[in-house]
Amino acid sequence: MWIRSLDIPAGCRADHWVICQLVERGSRVLDLGSGEGDLLKLLTVEKEVQGMGVEVSEDKVYECVNKGLCVQHGDIDEGLSDWPDRSFDYVILSQTLQEILHPVAVIQEMLRVGRKAVISFPNFAHWRSRWHLLVHGTTPILNDNSSEWYETPNIQFVSIRDFYRMCAKKGLSISENYFLSDNRLVEFLPNFFAETAVFVLALECGSAAATFTGFRLPPE
Repeated sequence: MWIRSLDIPAGCRADHWVICQLVERGSRVLDLGSGEGDLLKLLTVEKEVQGMGVEVSEDKVYECVNKGLCVQHGDIDEGLSDWPDRSFDYVILSQTLQEILHPVAVIQEMLRVGRKAVISFPNFAHWRSRWHLLVHGTTPILNDNSSEWYETPNIQFVSIRDFYRMCAKKGLSISENYFLSDNRLVEFLPNFFAETAVFVLALECGSAAATFTGFRLPPE
């Protein structure tokens, strides 16, 4: 089977659930681009993490604070100078990579302040995006509520293959990767069939894959 169904709780985003399985209980976590705090809240409840967040929208910071989360206002494109080296076990960038100006610099900062960097992003090379561009000749909108290209926050149009190439060129080590389509895990031609990718980067690659309920998937 090249697609496996995942038992994801109702109302939980697929990449959030995968990230939650990757994070060890009680870890120190920094969530970049926290949004309304859904992922950080999930990690706090399910994994009892010591979590902090950074969010550029003041309104969303207030929403996070109202949920009892520790989230500060800031622009991650300006760096993470507030934190010294190895301040966290995991630094997470969930569905935000496509919205930042300097992705390589941000990832390098993530690996400076954390042992591992966990990154999820929409795959713009998914077959539906290719078909939409071919048939309609207009920019496809992925993982966003915007109805027009000029209303979306996306400024980087990243594919899974693009991300691999960037990591190879910049010397970034991938220790684990997971590819998703809805609530399913894609194991064949992910650059074509997967809607979302989750990567774990580390300065020194680990050999152990994350264990999900019912199966084990080693890194490619």
